[in-house]
Amino acid sequence: MITQAEKARRFRDLHEGPETFVIPNPWDAGTAKILASLGFKALATTSAGLAYTLGRVDGEVSRDEALANAAAICAATDLPVSADLENLYAHAPDVAAATIPSAAAAGLVGCSIEDATGDPAHPIYPFEVAVERVKAAVAAARALPFPFMLTARAENFLHGRKDLADTILRLKAYDAAGADVLYAPGLSELSQFEDVVRATKKPINGLVHPGLPDLTVADLSRVGVRRISVGAGLARAALGGFLAAAEEIKNNGTFTYGRTTFPSPRLNTILSKDKS
Repeated sequence: MITQAEKARRFRDLHEGPETFVIPNPWDAGTAKILASLGFKALATTSAGLAYTLGRVDGEVSRDEALANAAAICAATDLPVSADLENLYAHAPDVAAATIPSAAAAGLVGCSIEDATGDPAHPIYPFEVAVERVKAAVAAARALPFPFMLTARAENFLHGRKDLADTILRLKAYDAAGADVLYAPGLSELSQFEDVVRATKKPINGLVHPGLPDLTVADLSRVGVRRISVGAGLARAALGGFLAAAEEIKNNGTFTYGRTTFPSPRLNTILSKDKS
């Protein structure tokens, strides 16, 4: 059995290695096992994907629910797992940072902290507050007995603030505050990823969302992105298949969707393993 410390070292080494890697986003233990069976080297949870399974929208999942889901995913495979823990479920830096030990206790070897407030009227924390929050989270991560990778997220582009200069300013400050990985979700052009990479020193996580269907791993690797995630993309793809099948039944009275379902023998083989 691989220890949490060994998972943490493997995760750190992926970020320090020469190759760009994809860290796909399962939303439960079953999808974690499926992704592990395909040979991915690490996984990351998705807050939106979890919310969908609970019949909610992103941002309506509690801290305890997120950590319980993360623990189930960590237990499902021997892969390192990082978690999308939104704004660490608190505004005050010290209260937010208190989530880090709980994340480690769930089996995680990394997590993210957002500078989004959850308040539509004031969606992004003021610069100084955001930096203090990252500093507090870094201190909590460094207090753990293994290398816990903290990802600092600049959320401007997801909240209608398409200000690349401010996004880069924030990422550079989070870099200086000690974050291990930097992440600006919502970028929509390859040149924006390149600008972020050039402006910072830490590994950059690039989000490939449904609005970027033609972007490739090779493209992002060429501009220096170290890690690639898909957020809720796989969850939405699965729900898209579910919706298409259900609409076929309702509207056509046919069941041709069965031609492309996951073969039961293969699925059973993957899920019956204690670890994948």
